[in-house]
Amino acid sequence: MVIASENVKSCDPVWDKLCLEAGSIIENEPIMSGLVHSSILHHETFEKALAFRFSIKLASPELSEQILREIADDAYDDDPSIGQSARADLIAVFDRDPACNSFYQPLLFFKGFQALQSFRVAQWLWSKNRKDLAYFVQKRTSEEYGVDIHPGAFIGHGVLIDHAHSIVIGETSTVGNDVSMLHSVTLGGTGKEVGDRHPKVANGVLLGAGAIVLGNIKIGKCARVAAGSVVLNDVPDCKTVAGIPAKVIGDAGCAEPSRTMVQFFHPSC
Repeated sequence: MVIASENVKSCDPVWDKLCLEAGSIIENEPIMSGLVHSSILHHETFEKALAFRFSIKLASPELSEQILREIADDAYDDDPSIGQSARADLIAVFDRDPACNSFYQPLLFFKGFQALQSFRVAQWLWSKNRKDLAYFVQKRTSEEYGVDIHPGAFIGHGVLIDHAHSIVIGETSTVGNDVSMLHSVTLGGTGKEVGDRHPKVANGVLLGAGAIVLGNIKIGKCARVAAGSVVLNDVPDCKTVAGIPAKVIGDAGCAEPSRTMVQFFHPSC
């Protein structure tokens, strides 16, 4: 097997940076060399590394690591956009999370990033009508990471799920590109209705910690939902909403709230 190194450059700057950082981890903390080699340096591509992490984290006596690895490899081979979305997600974490100062941290340690990549494989299975396997991946993702995303949902690229405790995203939810959400966010329904029943979150939205968004409603592009809010109605583009039930309290304050990650209400950010 080819072992990646800082001396072998690919056409993938994200993967090159990961491999370069991996060497630094081993220098600084040799005891972690086994983890670093198995998770990064023993793989030829970012997708292969993602498939490995997916398989070892979600394996159980019910489905083996080898079976899950083959499933993930099939997904990445069949749909290259899954890997490209993962790259955008990783960069989003690096850019927006002040606790992240390397590319390897999300891949190895951050459960929001890892849970999102598990969802992307589950969503691929769902799209191929392999729904029982998709439900299995959803179940194991929830058990392992505390993140419950229905495989029928849609999530765009460049998405940050920070901390990722108690995230719930329902079946007919859609989440746009460059969205940021903190822990305990719920995108849910309002009862036992069927059909299209979950929120539609547009590009660039910031969902604060504990935000609850219920029903087939729209959160407009570049809007902010304050922490602890319960949103039951549409939110206009570029506005901030807060409260129970949530109401518009002002403008979003900046062009890209999901990137600035500013949580307080202020005329500018």
